Amino acid sequence: MDKLEVKNLKLYYYTSKGVIRGVDDVSFSLGPGETLGVVGESGCGKTTLGTALLNMPTPPGKIVGGEILLDGEDILKLTENDLRKKIRWEKISMVFQGAMNCLTPVYNIRKQMMETIQFHREMEKKEAEERIKKYLNLVGLSEDVLRRYPHELSGGMKQRIVIATALFLEPKIVICDEPTTALDVVVQAQIINLLKELKEKLNLSFIFITHDLSTEAEVADRIMIMYAGKVAEIGTNQQIYGPQGAAHPYTQMLMAATPRLHQRVDNLAFIPGTPPDLLSPPSGCRFHPRCPQVMERCRIEEPRLTEIEPAHTVACWRCFHE
Repeated sequence: MDKLEVKNLKLYYYTSKGVIRGVDDVSFSLGPGETLGVVGESGCGKTTLGTALLNMPTPPGKIVGGEILLDGEDILKLTENDLRKKIRWEKISMVFQGAMNCLTPVYNIRKQMMETIQFHREMEKKEAEERIKKYLNLVGLSEDVLRRYPHELSGGMKQRIVIATALFLEPKIVICDEPTTALDVVVQAQIINLLKELKEKLNLSFIFITHDLSTEAEVADRIMIMYAGKVAEIGTNQQIYGPQGAAHPYTQMLMAATPRLHQRVDNLAFIPGTPPDLLSPPSGCRFHPRCPQVMERCRIEEPRLTEIEPAHTVACWRCFHE
């Protein structure tokens, strides 16, 4: 079944200057066959959340609270050995941002993919290679790439190899961390179409991390907006992009800053100011120093994530102000 539930997750970075609250009390769920889009500015905690879901925070990060329930089992309570054998790439895999950084330049593609599959599966070399070829074909590559080294491949080919590596152990949940970054628009469209096709063929659940709201409109069933390590809003595709539109001022401003393909735009909107320093975040709502609709309560009291309609939750006092 592979249902994912995240409850009050906290991942902090302990630095010489103080504690950075990279992911701070984040809760959400992911159903079988669903794509959850995660959107926000740089530094809001998107990638940190992705690594936290594999319980592999980047040093000096540590998970300090919360639960990550996979079919009811809290994977944060598992040993490192159990995580590597039973969870990572077996049930949850990740396509990391920047395919070139994921591939070792001195190994050819066959060696890198074979090493991964043989760590997890006790199978003959020939059987393992057949599975690798199957997934390379599934992502639109021929087996010829197995002889090549990363520098001999285009950006789109490297990204497809990383996707194939994330899939060949047949996990049901795949985290995609900006999989189209640094690719030209034609290859971006090919990768997005490929992921949509694989979702249908293999009944996958995706967590799709990106800056780009227009991309999420294409791939995601639900959208989660993050700001300064917290969740600002979660809603279905229709609730965020539909006629009624997003409820949180931050989401509204992100939408206003997104170009429209079939609409004349003379001046794009922008969000004034800069994201807060997570060493010392502002009191109350973390967005209040930049919010054009700020109230006094926003400066003092932190809003909780509350449902305003079925499947639509928002952390904003404005939505409940009488």
